[in-house]
Amino acid sequence: MPRPPISLKARALKYLSSREHSRLELARKLAPYAQEGDDIEALLDWLEQSRFLSQERFSESLVHRRAARYGNNRILSELHSHGIEGDALSELRQDLKLGEAARAAEVLRRKYAAPAPDAESRAKQQRFLMQRGFSHDSIRAALKLAWLAGDDQ
Repeated sequence: MPRPPISLKARALKYLSSREHSRLELARKLAPYAQEGDDIEALLDWLEQSRFLSQERFSESLVHRRAARYGNNRILSELHSHGIEGDALSELRQDLKLGEAARAAEVLRRKYAAPAPDAESRAKQQRFLMQRGFSHDSIRAALKLAWLAGDDQ
């Protein structure tokens, strides 16, 4: 005997039990399963009021997952694509800015074993960090710091 279809509320809670979602992302995931009479916005409002859905927790989770590999530009762009804007985004921007150079140096050390011997290799390392979303100032600082800190380890 086939199982009855999962309700929209149960499906939303199932998604949220696996990881944090933004409101926009959860609405996109639920839209294909909505039937006539289902109000996705009302469900999302209820999830937020019940503290099952939280933009702050989602933002912190995404930053925590991405910070070790990517720069501020990429992280902030991803947050923006998930519908995170306003004061929450400006606070995250300030927090991320503090440690970006150290994170860039760590990413550089993991990818490259030694400092660039020539200008061509140095440009390659800079492009690698730029593709990861690090700012120019952080890249410059990382190229100076990466192997100074790496010698201590």
